[in-house]
Amino acid sequence: MLRPFLLIGAITALTSVIFGAFGAHALKGILSASQLTAYHTAVDYQFYHALALLGLPALQQYVNVKLLKITGLCFVLGTVLFSGSIYLLTLLEWGFVGPLTPLGGACFMFGWGSLIFGIAKGRYGE
Repeated sequence: MLRPFLLIGAITALTSVIFGAFGAHALKGILSASQLTAYHTAVDYQFYHALALLGLPALQQYVNVKLLKITGLCFVLGTVLFSGSIYLLTLLEWGFVGPLTPLGGACFMFGWGSLIFGIAKGRYGE
């Protein structure tokens, strides 16, 4: 049931390593220090949430699967909105995507809140 999150998590982890290497080597002389910091923040958050997605299936014996799916969807959407918008802001200077960054952060927070609620509630609402 949670297999798509394993695939998305693995792809997201791979791309975060690629983006991190690209930022460390190819972008050093191109982006300003503040842009590089923002870029690396996007990479970090992408990687953290990739690992979280990979861990979700291990929790299904403890947490209601519906809440795990909500958590996973929030993490995927948060990654796209948060990290994606920062990549577009730093690399292409698309300022119009700036409002998406806090929406992505809110998705991350909602996902973690969903997971906390799921852990507290238990598998069957115990």
